[in-house]
Amino acid sequence: MSTSAPSPAGPATPAPSGDTVTDRLVEANVRYAAEFEDPGMDAKPVLRVAVVACMDARLDLHDALGLALGDCHTIRNAGGVVTDDVIRSLTISQRALGTRSVILIHHTNCGLESITEEFRQELEAEVGQRPVWAVEAYKDADQDVRQSMQRVRTSPFLLHTDDVRGFVFDVTTGLLREILPAS
Repeated sequence: MSTSAPSPAGPATPAPSGDTVTDRLVEANVRYAAEFEDPGMDAKPVLRVAVVACMDARLDLHDALGLALGDCHTIRNAGGVVTDDVIRSLTISQRALGTRSVILIHHTNCGLESITEEFRQELEAEVGQRPVWAVEAYKDADQDVRQSMQRVRTSPFLLHTDDVRGFVFDVTTGLLREILPAS
């Protein structure tokens, strides 16, 4: 069983010696740019929403949420957890670009459920320097969504914290399950 997506359809071109994935992606961009038309959009998302989600390749957020180009800001990281850098991006999204709503999306079978903070110690032993960042590993996606919602709602930097909702995306069914905040 393969966990990879099928290769993009398109005209087959002979792969030069030393062809890399990046080379193929750059070639795909050349084909894309040949037909590209400037949509004339502003950087402000039309729906005034920011979506924070896991970087997992199985999540096609635009299709899963019925979004079109320009509808939202998308902020992705390992686990979709709300870190200081996510707060930075949300702050810019709200204060400079007008978003008002925040949607947080974790998912089932996340890789962060299978590692621990010991990952940092292993890195330190391997490279001789301890990462300054936390792994943010978790065992319970629902609880981590609640924690992420709380981090957004209590951030002093965010102007709009009244419409913050969290979900867990099921990677086998494609459905979102809403997580209620801690009471």
